[in-house]
Amino acid sequence: MRRALSTKDLTDGEHGLQIAEQRVVRGRIEWDDARNGRVPLLVIDGREIGWDEFGRMLMSFEGWQFKLSIADKSEEL
Repeated sequence: MRRALSTKDLTDGEHGLQIAEQRVVRGRIEWDDARNGRVPLLVIDGREIGWDEFGRMLMSFEGWQFKLSIADKSEEL
């Protein structure tokens, strides 16, 4: 748990939040009351991140590939 808390997957850049250099993002999927649960809310580095904001962060990697892995909260990522 300490390792997870000490690792930051997002950085504050000149254009707002950005995916950090290691290009790995870990977080939790939560219920988003503002969207009546139709779209999940992401919690990354303890911050609530909406899909629009996350999509903006991904656009700096346009043309790249990605891998999405879903794991139980008891598993270490």
